[in-house]
Amino acid sequence: MIALQRARSAEEYADWVKQARFEVQDLRNCLLYDMEDIGERGVFPAFLDLLEQGVSQVYEAMCNGEYSFGREDLPFSEVAEANADQIPFVILLRQINETHRKGLDVGEES
Repeated sequence: MIALQRARSAEEYADWVKQARFEVQDLRNCLLYDMEDIGERGVFPAFLDLLEQGVSQVYEAMCNGEYSFGREDLPFSEVAEANADQIPFVILLRQINETHRKGLDVGEES
């Protein structure tokens, strides 16, 4: 398995989380549009609400100064992996989780 890139700064990490929030909303909008387009009265995939809630929790914790890195997977991680084939931005979610678990990739200064 290829090693996942981790964020190199707090700013980059925050940008990734913001991007993930946008991507989840975009996926929701695309599904809404597709359902309207074909006249379906379907329901959203169950994972979408859980994913949106999980990413938003991380974002809110960052905004409130309550976020902290940890060794455990983020709550949305299991949902993302179980539905990876339906999430075009799953790599971004994996990178966020990897950074959460292992911290920023600050590299070695020479």
